[in-house]
Amino acid sequence: MILDLIWAFTGSFLVTVIVGIALIPALRRMHAGQTIRSDGPTWHLSKQGTPTMGGLMFITGITAMCVLGGLDDIAAGDWRHIIILVFSLLFGLIGFLDDYEKVKKKQNLGLTAWQKLVLQIAAAVVLVLLLRLEGHLSSNLYIPFFDVTVHIPYPLYVAFAVFIIVGCVNAVNITDGVDGLCAGVTTPVAVCYAAVAAAWGYGSVGLFGAALAGGLVGFLIFNFYPAKVFMGDTGSLFLGGAVCATAFALDMPLVLVPLGFIYIVETLSDIIQVTYFKLTHGKRIFKMAPIHHHLEMSGWGERRIFTVFTAVSAALAALTFFAVRHRVGII
Repeated sequence: MILDLIWAFTGSFLVTVIVGIALIPALRRMHAGQTIRSDGPTWHLSKQGTPTMGGLMFITGITAMCVLGGLDDIAAGDWRHIIILVFSLLFGLIGFLDDYEKVKKKQNLGLTAWQKLVLQIAAAVVLVLLLRLEGHLSSNLYIPFFDVTVHIPYPLYVAFAVFIIVGCVNAVNITDGVDGLCAGVTTPVAVCYAAVAAAWGYGSVGLFGAALAGGLVGFLIFNFYPAKVFMGDTGSLFLGGAVCATAFALDMPLVLVPLGFIYIVETLSDIIQVTYFKLTHGKRIFKMAPIHHHLEMSGWGERRIFTVFTAVSAALAALTFFAVRHRVGII
């Protein structure tokens, strides 16, 4: 099992790096540059034109390892890693369509909010029904740290699941605002998933988690400050789908609360800012939202934000692993 995880991590890392070496020049030739929002931090304007849609490199690495490294699992009838992958790819496709529209129109506007919402809800429903049909998802809600399970009527569970998935996916997307941040924060999440799945004997889910971690580490070679490429919505929505789908494949969606703490804080800061702005007719709590921009405006550099946020994510990932390991009697 451990060797399989190492192989998945290493293979995804290498494929991602190789694809990245070829992809970045290709994106430049296609003039697939990021358009920077005029209402963002002024110093981000220097990033104008940096290639976007770089998420394609780690998507390729992860997909390659899920298919090649997961052949034994597929032969044994365990398709969970493929279900997670397909769901992630669906969200990645939504992001790609959004990125393509932005690149084509040369402005930071892609699909409309309603178009993205409808597509995301449809993908979320498909995931929940498919996992249920394959017997990998119950309507029992496992509560981490307390090690208790609460039964929820299935129709209500589906509605709850769709809300969680759409919210989490967009929270991951919001986190992608500083060089390396989204990849850095998500890497410990992927490692935690791989460790939990390995401990529980869920080989194919562990394979996906390890491949996800390897792909992100490979991507950080190009995306760490100063970024040579951005993942775009193609990458961030894929990651959001991957984070959510893996939690549901392990039948413990509430694990997203501790694991996704950074995503939640980023989203809440945005919601609080907008709500307060409207209620007070123009006043702000943060210098700029989401919170990583507030920290930038407060003097934090991008490297510092990356380091602190990734460290918090890693600490919570370790805590989460120890919180859920008893679910199947692991000591």
